[in-house]
Amino acid sequence: MKNKDYLLVDGYNIIFAWEELKNLANESLEAAKRKLINHLCNYQGTKKMNLILVFDAYKVEGGKGSITKEGDIYIVYTKEAETADQYIEKTTNELKKNYNVTVATSDGLEQIIILSQGALRMSARDLYLEVMANNKHIAEKISQNKPVKNNMLIDNLDKKSAEFLEQLRLKR
Repeated sequence: MKNKDYLLVDGYNIIFAWEELKNLANESLEAAKRKLINHLCNYQGTKKMNLILVFDAYKVEGGKGSITKEGDIYIVYTKEAETADQYIEKTTNELKKNYNVTVATSDGLEQIIILSQGALRMSARDLYLEVMANNKHIAEKISQNKPVKNNMLIDNLDKKSAEFLEQLRLKR
């Protein structure tokens, strides 16, 4: 049985498939990338899978490609003349031997190739729904753990103990 899951995400495909990120990208592609990275860091943190976010850099002349880690996700910029699809296909082929692999993209041809390699596919819409549900879950957890008032000790005591401490404070 394969014990680790990998999610490979086609970065630009997702950015231009999610309305919020697409609108942001019209103003600043970098801002859209940052927002996607933040969403995926939160998502990965609760799902505990290995996540690789891939961006095309194939048109960058002399681009050597790069892999960085932010939070617990890996961010890949492909090298010159290598598309995100090519990188995802190659990586999926290597990983599927030992791991469960899912690829998030709405590129129809890419989905067919991924499925033929034995990986699972996730559409950009499905990823969006999962990420938004995850964000909602995180927000609910945070709101449940908000401190009472100023998080004073007296606010968290039973009535009798609180009265005793108040009497001590007033020196009665």
